[in-house]
Amino acid sequence: MLHALATFLLVASPTSPDAGPAIPLATGIEKLVGDAIAEGKLPGCVVAIGRADGVIYERAFGHRALLPEKEPMTVDTIFDVASLTKPVATALSLMVLRDQGKLDLDERVSHYLPKFTGKGKQAITLRQVLTHSSGLPAETRVADFDAGKDHAFQRIYDLPLKAPPGTRFAYSDVGFMVLGELIANVTGIDLAAFSRVKIFEPLGMPDTGFLPATELRPRIAPTEPRKGAFIRGDVHDPRAYRLGGVAGHAGLFSTADDLALLARMLLSSESKILSRKTLADFIAPHDVPNAIRALGWDVSSAYSNNRGTTLSPRAIGHGGYTGTSLWIDPGQDLFIVFLSNRVHPDGKGSINALAAGIATLAGSLLGRPPIAPTQPALAKVPFPVGIDALAAENFAALRGARIALLTNDAARAGDGRRTTDVLAGQKEFSLVALLSPEHGLSATKDERIKDGVDQATGLPVYSLYGGTRGKLVPTPGPRPVTLPSDIDTVVVDLLDVGVRFYTYAGTLHAVLIAAAQRGLRVLVLDRPNPLGGTRVLGPMLTDGERSPVNHHPLPILHGLTMGELALLMNADEHLGARLEIARLPRYDRKVLPSESGLPFFSPSPNLRTPTQVQLYPAVALLEGTNIAVGRGTDTPFEHFGAPFIDGEKLATALASAQIDGIRFSPTTFTPKAAPYKDTPCHGLRVTLENPATFDPVRTGFALLRALHALYPKAWDTSRLHRIVGDPAVTAAILEGRPDAAITAIYTPTLEAWRTKRAKYLLYP
Repeated sequence: MLHALATFLLVASPTSPDAGPAIPLATGIEKLVGDAIAEGKLPGCVVAIGRADGVIYERAFGHRALLPEKEPMTVDTIFDVASLTKPVATALSLMVLRDQGKLDLDERVSHYLPKFTGKGKQAITLRQVLTHSSGLPAETRVADFDAGKDHAFQRIYDLPLKAPPGTRFAYSDVGFMVLGELIANVTGIDLAAFSRVKIFEPLGMPDTGFLPATELRPRIAPTEPRKGAFIRGDVHDPRAYRLGGVAGHAGLFSTADDLALLARMLLSSESKILSRKTLADFIAPHDVPNAIRALGWDVSSAYSNNRGTTLSPRAIGHGGYTGTSLWIDPGQDLFIVFLSNRVHPDGKGSINALAAGIATLAGSLLGRPPIAPTQPALAKVPFPVGIDALAAENFAALRGARIALLTNDAARAGDGRRTTDVLAGQKEFSLVALLSPEHGLSATKDERIKDGVDQATGLPVYSLYGGTRGKLVPTPGPRPVTLPSDIDTVVVDLLDVGVRFYTYAGTLHAVLIAAAQRGLRVLVLDRPNPLGGTRVLGPMLTDGERSPVNHHPLPILHGLTMGELALLMNADEHLGARLEIARLPRYDRKVLPSESGLPFFSPSPNLRTPTQVQLYPAVALLEGTNIAVGRGTDTPFEHFGAPFIDGEKLATALASAQIDGIRFSPTTFTPKAAPYKDTPCHGLRVTLENPATFDPVRTGFALLRALHALYPKAWDTSRLHRIVGDPAVTAAILEGRPDAAITAIYTPTLEAWRTKRAKYLLYP
C-alpha cells in the first residue's frame, strides 16, 4: 500500500532537489488541519501529496466518526468522494471507450442515447456535457427519482435547456447522469461494472468503486443521518441513492492511496488503460464560456475555490460535496489528494478554504514556480523579457532538456545578445537545433526559406516556413510542421507584432499542435506586444476564412503577448500541449514597448521601425489586392499605391473621413517587389502623428471604402475578405457603410472574445 511509504512523515521525493520543504510542509498542514478541526469545519481528513514517481506525504487527521461513537481517522479510510465520480469514473470511462473506437467525443449524445432528444438536446455533444457547456440544468427535483430509474430519466429527457449548447458554462449533475446512462447503453453493462473492469482493477485501485462490499464498511467514513442512522457505505447524494447507488455524477467510493495511483498515472503520461494521445486529451484545457475546463475536470472556474494559488495553469482538479478534493498539476509534477467527510455528523462543515490552503502550501514548497525571478536578480536589465527571466534563474526550468529553439535574430536578451547565443553552449541543457519562421533566422529574407546552419553557433537551422520541416501547403489553419526527432522540449522566442495575420503566431500555433502530438514540452519566452496590451480591435476571423496566415479566430488586434496567445490557443482548440511561459517580470500592458525604452529590433524585412509596426495593421489590409504597400522600397507600410490611383483625389476622399492621429499626402514611388515591380505607383504617404489617438482598424476601413468608391473596377477586391476575416464586414465596407454600421456587425462576437481573452491574461 502507498501509505506504507509515508505515514505521519514527509519523505523527500526523488525528483525534489532536497528534503528542505519537509518540515515546513508537514508543520504547515498540521496547523491548517488542526485549526479547521478545532473550528468544527470537519471531523477529520486524509491528505496525500506526491509526484509521478511516488507519494511524498500522507497523513490521517482527526476522527473518521464522531457519532454514535468516536473512531480515529486512518489513512486507509474509504470515502464517499461525491462529484469526484465525474472525472474519476464517468469521464475516464468515456476516454477508455474513445480509445477503443466506440465513441467520438464530438458526436451528438443522441447518437448513442436515442431517447436524449427534443427541446434542443439533439444538438448536444459528449464534449459539451463533459465540459459543462451543454446548456442542461444543474439538477432536477429529487421527487423525480422516487418512482424509479426509468421515470427519472424520462423526466431528464423531457427537460428544456437553460441555454443553447456551447454558449454558457453551467455545472450540471444532470449531464453526468446522462453520460452514465450513455456508457451503459454503449457497453451493455452499467458504469459500476465497466469502470471496475476497465479502470480500477487494471490500475490496482482495490478500494475504489460503487456499492462497496459489506466487509469494507468499518473503514468507510460515515456522512449524515438518513432514516434514523448515519449513512455508511451508501451514497450520500439523494439522487444517486434513488438510482441504486450507481450514477454518472456521484456514487463512487475511494481512498487516498487509490486516488494517488490515478494521479500518478496522469502525471506520468503513461497508462495501462489509455493511449498516450487519449491520456493527453483527457487532461487538456478546454476554453468554455466564462471558465476553463478539461474533460470532466475543473481548471479555472467558479468552482475552483479549492484549487489554491500556486498551481500551474495546467493543473486539473475537482471537488466533492461530501468534503473531497483532488488536484493534479502536470506543469509541476504534483498532486494533492484531500479527503474528508465534512458533512458528518450534521450535514454542515466547510473544507474548501482548507483544501485550497493545503494545495497552495504544497505548490509553493514542492512545485516549480513560474519563471519570474525576483527584482534584484534582474536589477541590471532595464526592460527584462522572457529570456532574461529564464537566465536569471540559471535556466533551472530547462535543466537536463534536449531543446529545439524557434526564434530569429530579432529575439534579443536585455543585453542585446541573440536568444540563440544566450542558450547556446549552456551546460544545464542541450540546444540541438534551431527552428526558423518566415523571413528566416536572420529575419531579413522575403522569400521561401531553406534549411541551413547558423554560422555563429554551428547549429542546424530547420525552416518551418518552406524548408523540409514546414511545407507550404494550403490548410484551414496553421501549416503542419515536423519537429526534430531527438528533442523533448521546444523553446519559442519570437518578436510578434500583435496582429492576427502576422505569421509568427501561426508558426507558434503549428508548433503547439506538433508538440502536443508527440508529448513534447513547449516553453514560450514571453515578449511585450509592440502594439500594446490593451487594444482589442477589429472583426473576428470567421471559420470559413481560416488559413495558414489567419490561423485562429482572433480580432485584427488581439492585445496579447505571445505567451498569453499560446495559452488561449492551447485551451481554445484543446490541443493538450505541455505549455509553460517564462513571464515578463515588469510588464505594464498599458505602455507601448516603444515608449518604455525597450530597444527595437526589426522582426521582419518590411517592418524596420516602430512606426511601420504601428501602421502595419491598417495598411496591410490592402495586401492580397492589387495595391502595392511599399514592399521593395525603403519605407514599407508608410506608403501605398498603384498605377491607376490618383493620389490627390484619394487624399481628398480620406480627408472627409476625419481620421485621428494620422496624415495622408500624395506620393509616387517605384517598388522593387510585386505587385508592381519597377513600375511607378501613385498613392499616399502615411504619416503617424499621434499613436495614442490612431485607430489602425478604423483607418484601414477608411482606406478600403475610399479605394472602392473611387476605383470600383480597377481595384481587385476578390480576395479582400481573406485578410479582413469576416465576409459580412468586407461586404459592408465595400457598400460604403459608415463605421458605426460596420462595427455593429462584429461587436457581439468581439465582446464575447474579450471575455474569453481575460481568462488568459498573465499581466495586469
